[in-house]
Amino acid sequence: MSRFSVVVPAHRVQGYLRECLDSVLTQSFGDLELTVVDDASPDACAAIAAEYAERDPRVQLLRVPAQAGPGPARNIGADRATGDYLLFLDGDDLLLPGALEALDAALTERGDPDVLLFAHDRVDWWETVRPGGGPLTGDPLSVTPAAWNRVFRRGFWRERQLAFSEGAYEDVVPVHTATLRAGERLAVLDRSCVRWRERRGGSFSKTPGRHHFAVVGRYEELLAAAGPADRARLLPHAAAHLLAVLDDPGRIRAGDRRDFFREAARVHRTYAAPGTESRTPEERALAAASFTAYEGLRKAESRRLRVSRRLKEQKKKLRARAMRAAYRADLHRALDPHLAVYGAYWNRAVSCNPAAIHAKARELAPHIRGVWVVSGRHRHKVPAGVDYVVEGSRRYWQAMATATYLVNNSSFPGGFTKRPGQVYLQTHHGTPLKKMGLDQRRYPAGTHGISFQKVLDHTDQWDYSLSANPHSTEIWERVYPSTAYQPLEAGYPRNDVYFTADDDEIARIRTRLGVGDGRTVLLYAPTHRDYQKGFLPRLDLKRFAERLGPDYVVLVRAHYFYGADAGLDAHPQLIDVTGHARVEDLCLAADALVTDYSSLMFDYACLDRPIVTYAPDWQAYRLARGTYFDLLSGRAGETPGAVATTEDELADLFRDGGWDTPEATRLRSAFRARFCPYDDGKAAERVVRRLFLP
Repeated sequence: MSRFSVVVPAHRVQGYLRECLDSVLTQSFGDLELTVVDDASPDACAAIAAEYAERDPRVQLLRVPAQAGPGPARNIGADRATGDYLLFLDGDDLLLPGALEALDAALTERGDPDVLLFAHDRVDWWETVRPGGGPLTGDPLSVTPAAWNRVFRRGFWRERQLAFSEGAYEDVVPVHTATLRAGERLAVLDRSCVRWRERRGGSFSKTPGRHHFAVVGRYEELLAAAGPADRARLLPHAAAHLLAVLDDPGRIRAGDRRDFFREAARVHRTYAAPGTESRTPEERALAAASFTAYEGLRKAESRRLRVSRRLKEQKKKLRARAMRAAYRADLHRALDPHLAVYGAYWNRAVSCNPAAIHAKARELAPHIRGVWVVSGRHRHKVPAGVDYVVEGSRRYWQAMATATYLVNNSSFPGGFTKRPGQVYLQTHHGTPLKKMGLDQRRYPAGTHGISFQKVLDHTDQWDYSLSANPHSTEIWERVYPSTAYQPLEAGYPRNDVYFTADDDEIARIRTRLGVGDGRTVLLYAPTHRDYQKGFLPRLDLKRFAERLGPDYVVLVRAHYFYGADAGLDAHPQLIDVTGHARVEDLCLAADALVTDYSSLMFDYACLDRPIVTYAPDWQAYRLARGTYFDLLSGRAGETPGAVATTEDELADLFRDGGWDTPEATRLRSAFRARFCPYDDGKAAERVVRRLFLP
């Protein structure tokens, strides 16, 4: 029997679930069992939980065949629990470090009470942490009635036949009932143990509607079952909670306020004992069932909020008017149902996933006319026969105003705002190893003045977010939070060529690169460092090539941030391919990839050829940029093959054969299975059919 049974219901929280589970399993106090109840989640929640259950015996996964809601899901977990105490944690929340140790100490010190109430804090999508709830010094009934800010003795929970309700506000009845029944066996720990996540969108608390009227029914049920003394104690707290819901525009729409107030007033009038004195002016208005009086009390505050909102709206309109001045007239024209606008790498070239989609659309959907956005200094890179517009030009704004389809792996320039009827596919341009999106806020060295509000505004324009693998889907959902888009798990179209190119095509690429037959070709492609300027490889390339011997050729590709070439000294075994138009050709030509933290490793894994990680500054990179997993851990699914951290180790790998061993093959296979599950040579076709041929 464990000290704690932690129950986590999971539904549509794949972007947060790993962090939640890690926060439990890494506690300094380890005497626990963790039950994840998959509430028929349509995303990867079950797969994530199964992965944790496979590697940690303290974790078990329970599956619900049809979505039941968080209340029934918690009940299922509680029924299977064996621990002394029940702790309920939502799948997008966190158990703070040291929480279980502090809870165990408090429970022991207080003689194992029936209920231990504790503090919590809250974090928003900007990662701003604030105190949560009210003080713990007053009546425990005044504390937010939530499942996750207290622990319950399991025997007490079962003896009292407590259970969460079905439907919304499922924790009101059991939490308040437990507080009342515990009496003096309720204790308080004035320490934050849980971090509640305030999500930007998609959560119940951020979705206004009449479903929030359910809270009135919960309190009616609670008050009806209570005796006179408990009812008198409950009533003011019920009134405060109901009025708080009423005044939350994220829950109650303006048009529903009067009806909600009327229902709350009916319950108050029904269960208030004669002569009951109201504690606040707002409660007096509720007791009098006077919505007019209540609105009068709120008028001054409402006026201030209206003025503030009006000013913000005016500023927003002014900004939008200035940004759209160049193409305002075109916004009145009808959308062209046959026009698609493409962009890649901030208008640098025709490349990456958008290029593969464009090419496949010309084959399968010839009625769609594709136009590329490029900057003036890169227009010479546009292949013959490809239509394009220069960013900021009149044709650019005309295309952006009238195109039905928008496809990009980064963003369109000039403050573009999507029109109704336009469909925007964000393809991204890599699988995230380093921190991305909102996660970058923790690593300011790599942000370079990024406006994260603009990042979110841009995210709200997407209709589809292309994913190469479940890992990407999880990360994109969390770091680019928005209810506007849905994931498109189709694989990366730019990787199709790895499955369709034959030996003759590979031989032609190698010939064009000047690589003779019989030589082993290595592609050395290190990534950009935010903390250094220019291409400064942590490898003496000339010395490395000479140590390899004449049977090797090294293709050197510097990150595109550093310009068109790598500035190499002439050497017969080194070929500078930084300016080569297609990195896919370079991968096809290479017998092995040598890289550090570049996302190219995830694409190259499609080829099932050796990948060597050369990471001499891994610790510095992780501290400066942050990563989602430990590339050097040697664990299956994290490390793609052989690893070197010094130049000598790297050279020895190739001289001694360590770069291509059965162990390296095993690691590569697991890495490929995790990060290339959708890539099969038909990703572009799937995307084209979904986007242009629904």
